[in-house]
Amino acid sequence: MSIQTILITGASSGIGKAAARYFADKGWNVAATMRRPEKETELGQLPNVKLYALDVTSATSIATAIDQVLADYGQLDVLVNNAGYGAVGIFEKATTEQIQKQFDTNVFGVMNVIRAVLPHMRSRRKGTIINVTSMGGLLTFPLYSVYHATKWALEGFGESLHYELRPFGIKVKNVEPGPIKTDFYDRSMDVFENPAITEYDSYQETVLKNSNETGNTAEGPEVVAKVIYQAATDGSSRIRYAAGSKGKMILGLRKWFPLNTFFAIMRSQVEKGFKGI
Repeated sequence: MSIQTILITGASSGIGKAAARYFADKGWNVAATMRRPEKETELGQLPNVKLYALDVTSATSIATAIDQVLADYGQLDVLVNNAGYGAVGIFEKATTEQIQKQFDTNVFGVMNVIRAVLPHMRSRRKGTIINVTSMGGLLTFPLYSVYHATKWALEGFGESLHYELRPFGIKVKNVEPGPIKTDFYDRSMDVFENPAITEYDSYQETVLKNSNETGNTAEGPEVVAKVIYQAATDGSSRIRYAAGSKGKMILGLRKWFPLNTFFAIMRSQVEKGFKGI
């Protein structure tokens, strides 16, 4: 049996980097893609990992990277759509450009990469597409309205797409991390700012403080890498995979409690310390 090949987007840090390491340790060929591979000093040292420049917002970049991967390895067995970031804050403060950029990366970028790999997978009549969505694709928190909109879009997109691709032996799976300790909560976060709108300031400060504390005490991205590996290798037609203990707990609360009760539980955590506007 030939060595399996996986392409991972957004592999420069966090979940993508942890997944690249994990699959490499399992003996896979790993095409680790990122916008600036020349800055990556660790993954390129692993013998079965190759780095490729890929910007999910550029159709030319996507096509070039996939052509290079297929030229190097001859096949692509698994695609992991991991590239993404969080645009967060009070929705009224968000600019049109910030909203567009969030969708361009988190939704349209995923769609464009999938569209580019489908001719290859379809011709082979097999393959697995794994979208790293979020528990935020199934439930919501304050300040994350635009981010949630992208992740809910991905959940619906992946669920619908699995019908179309099933006759070709191509599986579509969504991995849904809960809070994970990565740079999502700091370097990668785009916070909406508008000095002219101050009425929400105390609420935003409280919610961001609580959410950042949750992220800082969360599990590392390795737990998600293991779930991605499970989704890639279990051979099942399962669509959804929760990842991380906190995420599994919160998704369980959403499933088992009435919606108003769930909202009250969430407010007690994310709005903890808020004195009112």
